[in-house]
Amino acid sequence: MDETRTHTTGSAGRMTLEEWEALDEDVEGELVDGFLVEEEVPSFVHEIVVSWLAQTLGAWVGRRGGVAGASGVKYGLAFGLGRKPDFSAFFTGRFPPGEGLVRIPPDIAVEIVSRAARDRRRDRVEKYAEYARFGISWYWIVDPRGRTIEIFALGDDGSYAPAFAATDGAHADVPGCPGLSLDLDDLWQQADRVAARS
Repeated sequence: MDETRTHTTGSAGRMTLEEWEALDEDVEGELVDGFLVEEEVPSFVHEIVVSWLAQTLGAWVGRRGGVAGASGVKYGLAFGLGRKPDFSAFFTGRFPPGEGLVRIPPDIAVEIVSRAARDRRRDRVEKYAEYARFGISWYWIVDPRGRTIEIFALGDDGSYAPAFAATDGAHADVPGCPGLSLDLDDLWQQADRVAARS
């Protein structure tokens, strides 16, 4: 594992999920193998994508009686493993606790891929496997640099299979989300407003 390990506590320098959940809000990081690891610093493009997800996916979920949340929500995936998806959603009938560590898998988890190779590996390899084991039905990966959205569906064998991939255009055939429309041209147009100035 090439993630930088920082801020350890507890037995043999490791941290429990409960200790991780209780950290002050200004202490950043996810929990991997009991160690606090650094997260990428979100770019403005990253935050534009989060806002777009809230306006599209979040609104779609809300209209159907579900709930959605953005970065910062702590999920306890397994012993010594805690992650904070960039966006997550629960369909109607399944809700997370209002406070504290979430131990219920959301229906959808989204990660927005950043530029660093380490971060790309984390989203495409490590979290890909971890979210499948946790039981998240749909895993979305949004890659602003590659201008792609990929959706993976959890199969009966407990692993993900590709269900959707697109780079542009409007799409009303979003797996797992009947009636949801994604306008990727709109997303990339919004991102370009700041990306062109980088």
